[in-house]
Amino acid sequence: MPGFVLLVRPRNDGSDAIRVGYTITKKIGGAVIRNRMKRRFREIAAELLPAEGIAGADHVLIGRAGGIERPFADLRRELSKALAKARR
Repeated sequence: MPGFVLLVRPRNDGSDAIRVGYTITKKIGGAVIRNRMKRRFREIAAELLPAEGIAGADHVLIGRAGGIERPFADLRRELSKALAKARR
């Protein structure tokens, strides 16, 4: 996706818990920019992962350079699309 990369890995530990992590490197920007991007990722993950996430898997959102300028609705739609691809 243009704003982020989504990695999903099943844990196979018997738990159905959905775990999520965020990675935004210093290449993206300073601390203010990275924290803003993490807040946006947390918000869309809280909305979409309980319903669309893969049970028993770890989800990692890796920020891309263009992600901070993308509209919030576009990020939400892209995460939904990426989760649908990951379920296949």
